[in-house]
Amino acid sequence: MAKKIKKKNVKATTKSLPSPFNIYWERTNYVLFGLGLLLIVLGFYFMGQGNWDSTSSLVVSPIFLFLGFVIVIPASIFYRKKSKVINNDIAKTEQ
Repeated sequence: MAKKIKKKNVKATTKSLPSPFNIYWERTNYVLFGLGLLLIVLGFYFMGQGNWDSTSSLVVSPIFLFLGFVIVIPASIFYRKKSKVINNDIAKTEQ
């Protein structure tokens, strides 16, 4: 007669590690990103208005595009609130 073999519970043996790919963005990041996209869309809109040598195509549009691509979108990616735990630890060490 065959012996019965107990199966190991696979879920019990594996450890639950936190994912390194958590979503780090908060509401402020999404608002900044949306503002950047709005600036980019406005920049391309003003670029399409008027003649090729109009003020909106040559001055206003590049300003909006620069602000959107170079300032606001990277700011939305890099922005992170400072945690209160670090501030409390610094306050304890100063005392």
